[in-house]
Amino acid sequence: MIGRLSGRLAEKNPPQLLIDVGGVGYEVDVPMSTFYNLPPLGEPVTLLIHHAVREDGHFLYGFGSAGERTAFRQLLKISGVGARIALAVLSGLSVDDLASAVARQEAGRLTKIPGIGKKTAERLLLELKGKLPEIAGGASPAAGSAPGAPDDDVLNALLALGYNEKEAQGAIKALAPGLSTSEGIRQALKSLARF
Repeated sequence: MIGRLSGRLAEKNPPQLLIDVGGVGYEVDVPMSTFYNLPPLGEPVTLLIHHAVREDGHFLYGFGSAGERTAFRQLLKISGVGARIALAVLSGLSVDDLASAVARQEAGRLTKIPGIGKKTAERLLLELKGKLPEIAGGASPAAGSAPGAPDDDVLNALLALGYNEKEAQGAIKALAPGLSTSEGIRQALKSLARF
C-alpha cells in the first residue's frame, strides 16, 4: 500500500493533483485544506496518502498532516460516508474545528458543508464522539472543558430537554467551574427557569 508520496507537483485541478514521482504521475485527491497549502507547480511536495482499493480501481487521497489523514479514516468508518463526503467534511472544516464541533455536538456546523444533511450530520457527531480529540493536537472544544467533561454532558442534557443551543450555551457559561454533571444540570435548569 502507498502511505506517502514525495515528488514534484505537476498539475493542480481541485480537488485532484498530479504528483510526478520519478517519472510516474500519481493522481491524488486532496481536501481543500491541503490544496490551499500546496507549493507552486513544479516544486517538491510530500503528502501522506490513504490508498483505497475498490472493484473499479485504486484511489489515492493525499493529506498535508497526519491528523487530516486520521480524521479521513475515521470518517470512512462511518456507515454511508464515502471518500467524497469525507473530503467535503475536511474541506469545510479543519481537523480542530471538526473535533470541536463533535465535542460540542454542533450539527449546524456540519450541515453547512455541501452534501451533509441533518441526519448525516447527527450520525457523524454520534460516531465521531471521543475519536477526534486525540488526533486534533489538543483541540479545545470549549473554554475550560475537554471532550466528555461535565459541560458537554450538561449541554447534551439541556438539548435533550428541548432547550435550543443558544439557551443551553448561555446557561453553561453562567455555571461555576468544577461542578459535577448532575449539579451542573440542576443549576443550569434553575437559571433557565428564571427566564
